[in-house]
Amino acid sequence: MVLHPLLGVGEVPAVEPYLGRVGEVFRAFRGQDSGCVSYGVRLLDGARWFVKEAVNDRARRSLERGWAFHRAVRHPAIVPQVHRIAVGDSWAVVMPWREGEVLYHATAAGRRDRTSPDSPAARFRALPVARVLAAFDRVLDAHLAVEAAGHVAVDFYDGALLYDFAADVAHLVDLDEYRPGPFVVEEERLPGSRRFMAPEEFVRGAVVDTRTTVFTLGRTARLLLDGGDEERAWRGTPQQLAVVARATFPDPDDRFADVHRFAAAWRAADPRGAA
Repeated sequence: MVLHPLLGVGEVPAVEPYLGRVGEVFRAFRGQDSGCVSYGVRLLDGARWFVKEAVNDRARRSLERGWAFHRAVRHPAIVPQVHRIAVGDSWAVVMPWREGEVLYHATAAGRRDRTSPDSPAARFRALPVARVLAAFDRVLDAHLAVEAAGHVAVDFYDGALLYDFAADVAHLVDLDEYRPGPFVVEEERLPGSRRFMAPEEFVRGAVVDTRTTVFTLGRTARLLLDGGDEERAWRGTPQQLAVVARATFPDPDDRFADVHRFAAAWRAADPRGAA
């Protein structure tokens, strides 16, 4: 029996040389703020895969979380981790390649511009509202599956949204910090982008639960449906903006109690009718 060169291998001394032997590395993503190095590899049979390797302890812990999350949660919008490879005392995970561009590419070099006309974020915001709403519907539907599996969102932001502009399809990637909830914050703050994070994520000892996911989804809707980067050009309806406002109250008790209730209110306010 011949094992698949990616899905059959259990351990390699180094990832990139191995990928170069079994196929062609056609993309490499280095200098990521996640502490990972990732590769797009085309195998000899033409199949394309995405391989992400942890290169420091923080990234290794994150990939461990991600592996557990992907064993618990499945959804068509969430790009799955289908195999992992031992690399010394660390890991690399294997995922199917998906076409598209992340809306924000976070790097260790610092903040990047979302407003440049040729940036993925600006191009996405220039799409017709119906297409943006369809993308958010897919994000929302995926988080209903996350909630149903007893997990909560951590470190979700526009860099986790991979959008295929040609096919008008949104995929979710890099959900490695998602975890079972509720849980108590044990550090000074959780990882993530401040623009998407709830207040409790910055408080040691605070409880993070599904209402925190509601806040993140509300912020996602607010930022995806804005015409710019300053939240002054809302492209949705007043009814949708009211739903966002309730989802993002500072006090968790004032928000929707869970993602299901948020989704029901959001879809009731959708000008296209029931989505």
